[in-house]
Amino acid sequence: MSRVVVTGGRGRLGRSVVDVLAAHDHEVVVADLADHDLTVPGEAERVLAHSRPDAVIHLAAIAVPFTRPEPEIFRTNATMAFDVCHAALDADVRTVVLASSPTVVGYGSPRGWAPQYLPIDEQHPAAPWHAYGLSKLTVEHMAATLARQQDRMRLAAIRPCYVVTPDEWDGAPTQAGHTIRQRLDTPALAAVSLFNYVDARDLGELMALLVAHDDTTWPHGEVLFAGAADALARAPLAELLPRFHPGTHGHAAALTGTTPAFDCSKAERLVGWKPQRTWRTQLGQED
Repeated sequence: MSRVVVTGGRGRLGRSVVDVLAAHDHEVVVADLADHDLTVPGEAERVLAHSRPDAVIHLAAIAVPFTRPEPEIFRTNATMAFDVCHAALDADVRTVVLASSPTVVGYGSPRGWAPQYLPIDEQHPAAPWHAYGLSKLTVEHMAATLARQQDRMRLAAIRPCYVVTPDEWDGAPTQAGHTIRQRLDTPALAAVSLFNYVDARDLGELMALLVAHDDTTWPHGEVLFAGAADALARAPLAELLPRFHPGTHGHAAALTGTTPAFDCSKAERLVGWKPQRTWRTQLGQED
C-alpha cells in the first residue's frame, strides 16, 4: 500500500481517481482548493512535507480553455505544476503523475488544423494555440526536464481524453454542458474534441498502475495518451472527421469502424493499461 496525494481530488476526474486508488488499498490524501490553495507560494511544500506521500497525482488546474483570462490560465497551471513537482522532489516522493491534455496537438485552431497522420499518438507534433494547451505542453516539458535531472523520482504526464464521470453516463451534463447522448445524437458537439473520450474510472486505473510499485519499466518523464478504445460517435470517423475538420481529409480514411482519433497503445505496451468502458457498454445496446 502507498500513500498518494491527489491534488484536485474533489474535482470531476479527481473523485473517480480517489475512489479507484482507495479500492486498490492505497491511502489517499486529497489536496483540493477547499483545503489547500496550491497557487499560494509554499503551500505545496507544506502539504507534501506534512503528508510524506509515496506518490503524487497532480490533477489540480484551471481545467477548461477560455474560462479565465489567458495569462491567468497559463500562469496558474504551469506554476502550480512546477511547485508541486519541486515540492515532491524535496519530500522524497517516489512517483509523480501529471495531467496534461490532448489539446496540445492543436485541434480546433481558428486558423485551421491538419494532423500529420491519424490516429494521433505521442510522437505527433504539438501545436497548442491557446493558453490552456500551452500550459499543458509546459507541464509535459517540465516532467521531461526533471527526468533528465534525476532518477530518484519518476514522472509521467498523462493526456486524458474528454473525461466522462459515472453520473454523466446516467444523464448528468458533461464538462461542456451537454449529455453524452446529446453528443452522440449531434456529432458537431463531439467533433470539437475529435470525438475522443475516456471513463474517469479507467483513468483512475491507469494512475493506480503508475503508483502501485517501483517498476522502472514505465516511461520516465514521458507522455501517455489515455482514451477509450473507440470514438464517441455512431458513424466511423473516416466519415465524420472530414465533415467537421477539412484538414483531416485523406488521413481520416485510416479510421474505419470504431477506431478513435487517438492511439493509446503506448500505455498498454508500457504499463499494461487497457480501458474497460465504452459508451456502448455504459449506455446500453439501444444506443
